Amino acid sequence: MALSASAAASAGRGARAEKVGRIFERFDANGDGGLDRDEMAALVVAVNPRVKFSEDQISAILDEVFRTYAEFILPGGRGLSLPGLLRTYDDGAGDVDRDFLALSLPPLESGESSPEIAAGDPAAASSPPSGAAAAASLLDDHIKPLGAAGGAPSSSSRAAAAAPAWATSPSHGIAFDSSWALLDDLEILVKRLRSKQLRRTSSIDTINGSGGAGNNNFDSFSEAGWSREISGQADSASTAAPWDETSRDYLTFVKELAVLRTRADASRSREEAFDNHMVIGRALSEHRLFRDALSSFRRACELQPTDVRPHFRAGNCLYALGRHSEAKEEYLLALEAAEAGGSQSADILPQIHVNLGIAMEAEGMVLGACEHYREAAILCPSHARALKLLGSALFGVGEYRAAEKALEEAIFLKPDYADAHCDLGSALHAIGDDDRAVQEFQKAIDLKPGHVDALYNLGGLNMDAGRFVRAAEMYTRVLSIRPNHWRAQLNKAVALLGQGESEEAKKALKEAFKMTQRVEVYDAISHLKTLQKKKPKPPKGKDDSQGEEAFVVVEPSKFKRVGRKTTLRQDLANALDIRAFERTTKLGRCDAELLRKEMNETDVPISYSGAGNPEKSIRKAALEVILHRLLSFLKPDTFQGSVKAINERILSVLDASGSGRVDLGMFFAIIAPICSGPVDKRKRVVFDALLWRPASEGSRGQIRRSDALSYIKLLRAVYIPTHGASDMLEMHGESDPTMVSYTEFLEMFNDPDWGFGILSTLVKLEDSDHIRHGRHTCSICRYPIIGSRFKETKHSFSLCNRCYSEGKVPSAFKLDEYRFKEYGNESEALIDKCMCFNLHSKKLEADT
Repeated sequence: MALSASAAASAGRGARAEKVGRIFERFDANGDGGLDRDEMAALVVAVNPRVKFSEDQISAILDEVFRTYAEFILPGGRGLSLPGLLRTYDDGAGDVDRDFLALSLPPLESGESSPEIAAGDPAAASSPPSGAAAAASLLDDHIKPLGAAGGAPSSSSRAAAAAPAWATSPSHGIAFDSSWALLDDLEILVKRLRSKQLRRTSSIDTINGSGGAGNNNFDSFSEAGWSREISGQADSASTAAPWDETSRDYLTFVKELAVLRTRADASRSREEAFDNHMVIGRALSEHRLFRDALSSFRRACELQPTDVRPHFRAGNCLYALGRHSEAKEEYLLALEAAEAGGSQSADILPQIHVNLGIAMEAEGMVLGACEHYREAAILCPSHARALKLLGSALFGVGEYRAAEKALEEAIFLKPDYADAHCDLGSALHAIGDDDRAVQEFQKAIDLKPGHVDALYNLGGLNMDAGRFVRAAEMYTRVLSIRPNHWRAQLNKAVALLGQGESEEAKKALKEAFKMTQRVEVYDAISHLKTLQKKKPKPPKGKDDSQGEEAFVVVEPSKFKRVGRKTTLRQDLANALDIRAFERTTKLGRCDAELLRKEMNETDVPISYSGAGNPEKSIRKAALEVILHRLLSFLKPDTFQGSVKAINERILSVLDASGSGRVDLGMFFAIIAPICSGPVDKRKRVVFDALLWRPASEGSRGQIRRSDALSYIKLLRAVYIPTHGASDMLEMHGESDPTMVSYTEFLEMFNDPDWGFGILSTLVKLEDSDHIRHGRHTCSICRYPIIGSRFKETKHSFSLCNRCYSEGKVPSAFKLDEYRFKEYGNESEALIDKCMCFNLHSKKLEADT
């Protein structure tokens, strides 16, 4: 009698599973119920008799298989289970019939059958099968023709089906049988697409000699951090190969997917349609088809706007697609929905805070990320990952002690957390505890031998300590894992230079330049060549035994100025330090007029300080948002560096009590002098910022003298912290209640001793950034002189800004006094030379 269609399908499915069982039994040489790496290697070679694999190709293929099907790997090193091998064939990784024939196995006898084992079932995977009887088969409904409606098994029977791993979890959240049917059909579509794309990729890789798997070091770096699941479980598909969305196969898949979405929209109720779209989106995101998954989650958001899940998962998809700003907005919607949901959403809230923090960090908003990581840790004290991310973010804004504490808590909860050990090592190194830092870096490397970040940071620590040989070894290990890591290549060159290996250092620098094409690397190569070719000429009668970089540092009193235009050595040192901060924060590219615009448009409620004074204070995270607007031209990583510098130098002074709040008016007044724009405009913005504060409202264009003095005290504490500003202010009457006008304020501000008169020197540095002095190089550092040139009038050697400010002079010239004249450009030097010549000529004429 003829078999029905379903019976025929079941029979065919059983025969296919039996063939997989025979193949498994053939290569399970030790009979332990698993295929270890040697047995899997034998299988790969046997079923591809015409392909000559290298050892590296075989190793790469096995790495990919064991990584992709990690859920089917048996404990104790037994290897891939039978259900795992069946899953590889189901996913299109091989052709069962072709492999069966290639191995010359005896054909199946009529009537042979095998019991059903749940593919992906942990219990089944953990116990070894007994012979061929353990061959797995899938349920008939899983190969139901596309478009079939109904007939789906109930959720109770689904646990036995070969459904995706997430769908077999008790918390899968699938509520309707129609969703199961859509999931089955979607899995068939995805497997078909994967099979076609794998065949194409495999053929290309065979031609290129890559063996079907690239050099995947996915686990080398610290974790990306973000979680795709509300439950926080690992994503088994996170290392799957990306899809080729330009292929004809993919376009066909999209059309078939549209048919499934139409079926979902035609559901009998809004709730069922929501469940259908959520299942489709979840399945697609598991297969890393994030763009398609996003469409499903967006549709689910339309059906139930107040539900947490679609917003959360849409945010995950957007983050995976690199659309971090949109991801942040979705997480904020999810957070709003979760907070409105009360106790029902309590378990979801910590993960939303974590992912929101990660999305903000991707935009460079690290202070805001800290708040969300901290909130996640408060809601779930055992959330090791939230604590790790909090510690890493605190390290990123320069709060090293707080970072150390958070990372230690994360390690206490999860001792084998390699990334937390790595970041703790960085925090300890930042606070000077290098011995413990080395231990933490080593623990990270022991837990994950290919941990690039730990190796790189350990190299940096060794270089800071002057252990150049060890540092070079670390950078070499980094490059063995990540050959294109240009920073490691550059630092390796510096380490080699520290060892005195100039030629090797030059080669490493050239390799770094090939990788990055950065102009600073090119300049470093040029400078190294200059040092090798050009040595400073010692004066007559002096030997050159002390080498080309020999110098001495003399006390400030020995530096004398020729003319009032020559900058004082200490003033230049302070101005250079402020200029470096200006460059790091990029505030020098922010127009001071934008600060006035922020003051006019920002509505900050008045609060009261601990002393009872009214002020417009905001949290640091809110200030970061304002900074993001002011520095909107920066990339996220550069903005993050800017915030770190501002937090370490300015916010630490303004928020000395650690309240987390900052007086916004005072902050604007502090940064205005180093913003761009005419000097007079910067000073006016400073005064306007002080007027904007509540204490000066209604004062008719005047501020209290005490407020002006408090401002200058803070200004000097931020930019010139070594000048003892507190003593100065006590003498000048900080509690004076009288009012001062803008003109009177300028007199206080411009005072060179008690105010911020150094601004004129800072502006001179800003204007001379691109001025060069021909072929003149600094007699100490040998770099071409940029900016002002300081010429010693007796011995005619020249110093750059930096070496002059540090008091360095060539050791060959030991004098009781050094007289320097500053030249802003070579025109000034030429004029001075001509004047000297004329004076000398007149003197000769007078003598004759």
